Amino acid sequence: MALLRLSVLSGAVGGLALMAVTAASSPSVAAQCCVERPASTSLNTEVIASGLDGPWGMAFLPDGSILVTELPGNIRRIVDGVVSAPFAGVPEVGYVGQGGLLDIALDPDFAETQTIFFSYAQPSDRGRSYGTAVARARIDLDAGRLEDVQTIFTSNEESSGGRHFGSRIRFAPDKTLFVTIGDRGTQMRAQDPFDHAGSVVRINRDGSIPANNPFADGRDALPEIWSIGHRNAQGAAIHPETGELWTLSHGARGGDEVNQPEAGLNYGWPLISYGRNYSGFGFAQGSEAEGLEQPIYYWDPSIAPSGFDFYSHPAPLIPDWQGSLLAGALREQLLSRLILDGDTVVAEEQYFVGTFGRIRDVRTGPDGAVWLLTDGGELIRVTQAVS
Repeated sequence: MALLRLSVLSGAVGGLALMAVTAASSPSVAAQCCVERPASTSLNTEVIASGLDGPWGMAFLPDGSILVTELPGNIRRIVDGVVSAPFAGVPEVGYVGQGGLLDIALDPDFAETQTIFFSYAQPSDRGRSYGTAVARARIDLDAGRLEDVQTIFTSNEESSGGRHFGSRIRFAPDKTLFVTIGDRGTQMRAQDPFDHAGSVVRINRDGSIPANNPFADGRDALPEIWSIGHRNAQGAAIHPETGELWTLSHGARGGDEVNQPEAGLNYGWPLISYGRNYSGFGFAQGSEAEGLEQPIYYWDPSIAPSGFDFYSHPAPLIPDWQGSLLAGALREQLLSRLILDGDTVVAEEQYFVGTFGRIRDVRTGPDGAVWLLTDGGELIRVTQAVS
């Protein structure tokens, strides 16, 4: 049934379901690319911890320590630079290609619940196929273990291979949870509103469906779906003033995108893109098409982005960056600072090019510093140099 549904949708460029997705769409404006200027801020960096095994996501605990996920399936706690042993109780993880134990977030009421949420590549019972899943658990910091682990979301179409799981998880101000899910390397899945692949989903903390989701009744799309047409978003952030979700997604050969996914809209992959396919050919409808949303910003050539956050803090340790967007890069091994005027990127500065290798995650810490995780296994703290 899924293949039949997909062929019908792709032939009609979305059919009735896509008409519902795009009905509320406003006119799109082409994104502005590559407004670069020289790096303008002098920075200090400190390697806080090293030797991590494929670190992917981090979350800051109220006591100042940090939880870090590792792709092979570990959660570790870093206290004053000391890396703990792996926490017990993590469920089985599909450690394959880009898959493994992925993002992590604290419950908005963590002080009362001691609950964490994490996303991971979940192996199926049928063999070598995997989906993107989200679990919740109570964490016992003293005992070093997870308790009451419950999987609250599993993507509905598992597939083989290790490509494009997403997956960032972010809490909105109303305490609903956004999850980004990659297209799993099969492009047109991102245009099927009855397939979680290539979508952003929104769920409650118990995995139930928010009543105000755009397709909560399930008639025109899966009720969890918030938006479709995303390739592989490995970055997500909540705007500190508006509470809106922003995402950072890999393109193919070019066309990495910053988007602001709105309820019920279609962001175009793979029908449109500012990059080119790995075959060298462009995409079916070029870079723009009616009813398909434009990115806020894009890169061509690709930087391979991962990790994403707004830099906003009441006591910033990098005052020059207040109000900026920060994006890590894998291929280009850098930190990109996007300078905003409202929702428009007006300039980009690039830092640490080649210095720390592939930057996997970027977060604004509660201390006002910027924190980086690298594929080389380092946790790095960044502050502004005092002249």
